[in-house]
Amino acid sequence: MLKKLLTEIVTSIAGKQAEQIVDLLDGEKYVNEFLIAKKLNLTINQTRNILYKISDEGLVSFIRKKDKRKGWYTYFWKIEVMKSLEFLREAILKQMEQVQHQIKSRETKEFYTCETCNIEFNEETALVHNFICNECGNIVSRKDNSPAIKEYNKELDKLRKELESVDDEIKIEKEKVEKKKAKEMKKEERLAKKEKEKKKAEKAKNAPKKEKAKVKKSAKPSKKSVKKTKSKK
Repeated sequence: MLKKLLTEIVTSIAGKQAEQIVDLLDGEKYVNEFLIAKKLNLTINQTRNILYKISDEGLVSFIRKKDKRKGWYTYFWKIEVMKSLEFLREAILKQMEQVQHQIKSRETKEFYTCETCNIEFNEETALVHNFICNECGNIVSRKDNSPAIKEYNKELDKLRKELESVDDEIKIEKEKVEKKKAKEMKKEERLAKKEKEKKKAEKAKNAPKKEKAKVKKSAKPSKKSVKKTKSKK
Protein backbone atom coordinates (compact mmCIF):
# COMPACT_ATOMS: atom_id res chain seq x y z
CA MET A 1 0.00 0.00 0.00
CA LEU A 2 2.82 2.41 0.89
CA LYS A 3 4.57 2.06 -2.48
CA LYS A 4 1.26 2.48 -4.28
CA LEU A 5 0.62 5.73 -2.42
CA LEU A 6 4.16 7.01 -2.97
CA THR A 7 3.94 6.19 -6.68
CA GLU A 8 0.66 8.09 -6.87
CA ILE A 9 2.29 11.16 -5.31
CA VAL A 10 5.41 11.07 -7.50
CA THR A 11 3.53 10.56 -10.79
CA SER A 12 1.10 13.36 -9.93
CA ILE A 13 4.08 15.70 -9.64
CA ALA A 14 6.58 14.46 -12.23
CA GLY A 15 4.47 12.45 -14.70
CA LYS A 16 4.37 8.82 -15.79
CA GLN A 17 8.13 8.72 -16.44
CA ALA A 18 8.65 8.90 -12.68
CA GLU A 19 6.41 5.89 -11.98
CA GLN A 20 9.29 3.45 -11.28
CA ILE A 21 11.43 5.87 -9.32
CA VAL A 22 9.82 4.97 -5.98
CA ASP A 23 11.18 1.41 -6.17
CA LEU A 24 14.69 2.86 -6.51
CA LEU A 25 14.48 5.57 -3.86
CA ASP A 26 12.40 3.89 -1.14
CA GLY A 27 15.18 2.66 1.13
CA GLU A 28 17.54 3.65 3.93
CA LYS A 29 20.47 4.47 1.62
CA TYR A 30 20.87 7.33 -0.85
CA VAL A 31 21.01 6.21 -4.51
CA ASN A 32 23.43 7.44 -7.19
CA GLU A 33 21.59 9.53 -9.80
CA PHE A 34 23.47 7.81 -12.65
CA LEU A 35 22.20 4.45 -11.41
CA ILE A 36 18.66 5.86 -11.27
CA ALA A 37 18.98 7.09 -14.87
CA LYS A 38 20.24 3.67 -15.99
CA LYS A 39 17.42 1.79 -14.24
CA LEU A 40 14.76 4.15 -15.66
CA ASN A 41 16.35 4.00 -19.12
CA LEU A 42 16.51 7.80 -19.22
CA THR A 43 19.28 10.33 -19.81
CA ILE A 44 20.89 11.89 -16.74
CA ASN A 45 19.24 15.26 -17.62
CA GLN A 46 15.77 13.67 -17.88
CA THR A 47 16.36 11.93 -14.55
CA ARG A 48 17.50 15.14 -12.89
CA ASN A 49 14.44 17.00 -14.20
CA ILE A 50 12.19 14.40 -12.54
CA LEU A 51 14.15 14.52 -9.29
CA TYR A 52 14.17 18.33 -9.23
CA LYS A 53 10.37 18.46 -9.67
CA ILE A 54 9.89 16.10 -6.73
CA SER A 55 12.56 17.95 -4.75
CA ASP A 56 10.74 21.27 -5.26
CA GLU A 57 7.90 19.81 -3.16
CA GLY A 58 10.38 18.64 -0.50
CA LEU A 59 9.59 14.96 -1.09
CA VAL A 60 13.16 13.79 -1.78
CA SER A 61 16.46 14.63 -0.13
CA PHE A 62 19.99 14.35 -1.50
CA ILE A 63 23.63 14.30 -0.57
CA ARG A 64 26.52 15.04 -2.89
CA LYS A 65 29.98 13.56 -3.14
CA LYS A 66 32.96 14.95 -5.00
CA ASP A 67 34.81 12.72 -7.42
CA LYS A 68 38.46 13.15 -6.38
CA ARG A 69 39.77 12.12 -9.77
CA LYS A 70 37.37 14.05 -12.04
CA GLY A 71 36.59 16.92 -9.67
CA TRP A 72 32.83 17.04 -10.20
CA TYR A 73 29.97 16.30 -7.82
CA THR A 74 27.65 13.31 -8.02
CA TYR A 75 24.26 13.50 -6.31
CA PHE A 76 22.65 10.68 -4.33
CA TRP A 77 18.90 10.71 -3.70
CA LYS A 78 16.35 9.25 -1.29
CA ILE A 79 12.58 9.66 -0.97
CA GLU A 80 11.25 11.27 2.22
CA VAL A 81 8.39 8.92 3.07
CA MET A 82 6.77 10.93 5.88
CA LYS A 83 6.83 14.22 3.96
CA SER A 84 5.42 12.46 0.88
CA LEU A 85 2.55 10.96 2.87
CA GLU A 86 1.78 14.30 4.51
CA PHE A 87 1.85 15.95 1.05
CA LEU A 88 -0.66 13.37 -0.25
CA ARG A 89 -2.83 13.83 2.84
CA GLU A 90 -3.08 17.57 2.23
CA ALA A 91 -3.89 16.96 -1.46
CA ILE A 92 -6.70 14.54 -0.53
CA LEU A 93 -8.15 16.99 2.01
CA LYS A 94 -8.22 19.72 -0.66
CA GLN A 95 -9.98 17.36 -3.09
CA MET A 96 -12.52 16.46 -0.42
CA GLU A 97 -13.16 20.13 0.25
CA GLN A 98 -13.77 20.75 -3.47
CA VAL A 99 -16.15 17.77 -3.75
CA GLN A 100 -18.06 18.86 -0.63
CA HIS A 101 -18.38 22.33 -2.16
CA GLN A 102 -19.83 20.78 -5.34
CA ILE A 103 -22.32 18.71 -3.33
CA LYS A 104 -23.46 21.76 -1.40
CA SER A 105 -23.79 23.73 -4.64
CA ARG A 106 -25.92 20.99 -6.26
CA GLU A 107 -28.11 20.73 -3.15
CA THR A 108 -28.79 24.47 -2.86
CA LYS A 109 -28.67 25.81 -6.45
CA GLU A 110 -30.56 25.23 -9.70
CA PHE A 111 -28.79 24.14 -12.89
CA TYR A 112 -30.04 24.06 -16.48
CA THR A 113 -28.91 22.15 -19.55
CA CYS A 114 -29.22 22.36 -23.31
CA GLU A 115 -30.05 18.84 -24.47
CA THR A 116 -28.97 19.64 -28.04
CA CYS A 117 -25.50 21.02 -27.20
CA ASN A 118 -25.11 19.13 -23.90
CA ILE A 119 -24.04 22.38 -22.20
CA GLU A 120 -24.78 23.08 -18.55
CA PHE A 121 -25.70 26.51 -17.18
CA ASN A 122 -26.01 27.67 -13.62
CA GLU A 123 -29.10 29.66 -12.66
CA GLU A 124 -27.44 33.06 -13.01
CA THR A 125 -26.13 32.35 -16.52
CA ALA A 126 -29.44 30.85 -17.64
CA LEU A 127 -31.27 33.92 -16.35
CA VAL A 128 -28.91 36.29 -18.20
CA HIS A 129 -29.64 34.46 -21.47
CA ASN A 130 -33.40 34.25 -20.76
CA PHE A 131 -33.11 30.44 -20.41
CA ILE A 132 -32.04 30.16 -24.06
CA CYS A 133 -28.86 28.35 -25.17
CA ASN A 134 -26.44 30.91 -26.58
CA GLU A 135 -25.02 28.24 -28.94
CA CYS A 136 -28.10 26.84 -30.68
CA GLY A 137 -30.96 29.09 -29.51
CA ASN A 138 -33.01 26.29 -27.96
CA ILE A 139 -34.71 26.66 -24.59
CA VAL A 140 -32.69 25.14 -21.75
CA SER A 141 -34.36 22.74 -19.31
CA ARG A 142 -34.00 22.46 -15.55
CA LYS A 143 -31.52 19.75 -14.60
CA ASP A 144 -32.09 17.04 -11.99
CA ASN A 145 -29.13 17.37 -9.59
CA SER A 146 -29.64 14.07 -7.76
CA PRO A 147 -27.47 11.91 -10.15
CA ALA A 148 -24.60 14.42 -9.87
CA ILE A 149 -24.95 14.53 -6.07
CA LYS A 150 -24.86 10.71 -5.99
CA GLU A 151 -21.63 10.65 -8.06
CA TYR A 152 -20.01 13.32 -5.91
CA ASN A 153 -20.86 11.36 -2.76
CA LYS A 154 -19.26 8.24 -4.28
CA GLU A 155 -16.15 10.25 -5.03
CA LEU A 156 -16.17 11.61 -1.48
CA ASP A 157 -16.39 8.08 -0.01
CA LYS A 158 -13.47 7.01 -2.19
CA LEU A 159 -11.39 9.96 -0.97
CA ARG A 160 -12.28 9.18 2.66
CA LYS A 161 -11.04 5.60 2.25
CA GLU A 162 -7.84 6.84 0.62
CA LEU A 163 -7.36 9.30 3.49
CA GLU A 164 -7.76 6.45 6.00
CA SER A 165 -5.08 4.46 4.15
CA VAL A 166 -2.72 7.43 4.19
CA ASP A 167 -3.36 8.02 7.92
CA ASP A 168 -2.62 4.34 8.62
CA GLU A 169 0.70 4.59 6.74
CA ILE A 170 1.58 7.82 8.55
CA LYS A 171 0.94 6.07 11.89
CA ILE A 172 3.21 3.17 10.86
CA GLU A 173 5.96 5.54 9.73
CA LYS A 174 5.74 7.52 12.99
CA GLU A 175 6.12 4.30 14.97
CA LYS A 176 9.19 3.41 12.87
CA VAL A 177 10.71 6.84 13.53
CA GLU A 178 10.04 6.55 17.28
CA LYS A 179 11.63 3.07 17.41
CA LYS A 180 14.65 4.35 15.49
CA LYS A 181 15.01 7.31 17.87
CA ALA A 182 14.73 5.02 20.91
CA LYS A 183 17.36 2.70 19.44
CA GLU A 184 19.73 5.61 18.77
CA MET A 185 19.18 6.96 22.31
CA LYS A 186 20.03 3.58 23.84
CA LYS A 187 23.13 3.40 21.68
CA GLU A 188 24.20 6.88 22.80
CA GLU A 189 23.56 5.97 26.44
CA ARG A 190 25.70 2.83 26.10
CA LEU A 191 28.51 4.82 24.48
CA ALA A 192 28.28 7.51 27.18
CA LYS A 193 28.41 4.84 29.90
CA LYS A 194 31.46 3.19 28.31
CA GLU A 195 33.16 6.56 27.98
CA LYS A 196 32.44 7.35 31.65
CA GLU A 197 33.82 3.98 32.77
CA LYS A 198 36.89 4.46 30.57
CA LYS A 199 37.59 7.88 32.08
CA LYS A 200 37.09 6.50 35.58
CA ALA A 201 39.55 3.67 34.89
CA GLU A 202 42.10 6.09 33.42
CA LYS A 203 41.74 8.39 36.43
CA ALA A 204 42.33 5.50 38.81
CA LYS A 205 45.31 4.31 36.77
CA ASN A 206 46.89 7.76 36.61
CA ALA A 207 46.33 8.62 40.30
CA PRO A 208 49.41 10.47 41.82
CA LYS A 209 52.04 8.14 43.29
CA LYS A 210 52.49 10.52 46.25
CA GLU A 211 48.97 9.68 47.43
CA LYS A 212 49.89 5.99 47.45
CA ALA A 213 53.17 6.77 49.24
CA LYS A 214 51.34 8.74 51.95
CA VAL A 215 49.02 5.85 52.56
CA LYS A 216 51.96 3.46 52.97
CA LYS A 217 53.87 5.89 55.20
CA SER A 218 50.94 6.50 57.55
CA ALA A 219 50.37 2.79 57.89
CA LYS A 220 54.00 2.16 59.09
CA PRO A 221 54.78 3.15 62.79
CA SER A 222 57.53 5.79 63.24
CA LYS A 223 60.88 5.15 65.00
CA LYS A 224 60.02 7.59 67.84
CA SER A 225 56.82 5.79 68.70
CA VAL A 226 58.75 2.48 68.82
CA LYS A 227 61.34 3.98 71.20
CA LYS A 228 58.66 5.37 73.52
CA THR A 229 56.98 2.03 73.83
CA LYS A 230 60.34 0.42 74.71
CA SER A 231 61.17 3.03 77.40
CA LYS A 232 57.81 2.55 79.11
CA LYS A 233 58.58 -1.11 79.50
